Formats: sequence, C-alpha cells, structure tokens
Amino acid sequence: QVQLVESGGGLAQPGGSLRLSCAASGFTFSSYEVAWYRQAPGKECELVAHMPTTGGTTIHADSVKGRFTIWRDNIKSTLYLQMNDLKFEDTAGYYCSVRRFGTWEPRQPTCGLGGLNHWGKGTLVTVSS
Repeated sequence: QVQLVESGGGLAQPGGSLRLSCAASGFTFSSYEVAWYRQAPGKECELVAHMPTTGGTTIHADSVKGRFTIWRDNIKSTLYLQMNDLKFEDTAGYYCSVRRFGTWEPRQPTCGLGGLNHWGKGTLVTVSS
C-alpha cells in the first residue's frame, strides 16, 4: 500500500531553519507528482509547494518564496522541504502528498483528506521565541 511518512518537524526560532523529509514506499515514487501542504490551527489547508515527477520545475506559494525549497530524490523515494528564515506564521502541521495525475488545489478544508491524493500523517513545525 501507499505509505508516506514525514519527519523533521520540531521547534525553531524565528529566522531559523528546518528540513522536512517524506519517505515514500509501496508504490513507484518516480511516477507521481509531489507536494507539501500545511495547516495551522483554525485555518484551512494550504498548498506550500509542488513539483512534477522528474523534477526540474518547482512551484512555491508566494508566502514562502525565497525561503522554502522543495526537491525530490527519486532514487531514495524521498521528498524534501528546506525551510529557511522561519517566521511565526509558518507554524503549522506539514503534510506531504502525492498523486499520479491532476491539479494541485491551493486550498483544501483539511489536510490529509483532499481529492484523490495520497497523504502522510503530517509533522508539526512550531516557530517560537
């Protein structure tokens, strides 16, 4: 079965950095498009970044452009999100998601339940002084 396991979340100070990982198994990772979403308490799930099967093209939300970077390692079947210059508003649960075909929706009611995507269970990032 498709399995996605996020790791790397934790506590960081404003201006600090974290690197998130999403280990994929149970499917051909290289055949799937990938994305990171996040959801803060009381807010809707929002698309952070996404990229196609082979890499080369990455798309980042305006709120994280210049600070976050998404990339994938198809040999290791792992998705990454490098987060630099963290801000208080980056505090959220971060979820990786994969799909074979379709369009990444910029907003969803709840992370982990969207469309035809496969989802991980998330990892919490807290930015605090």
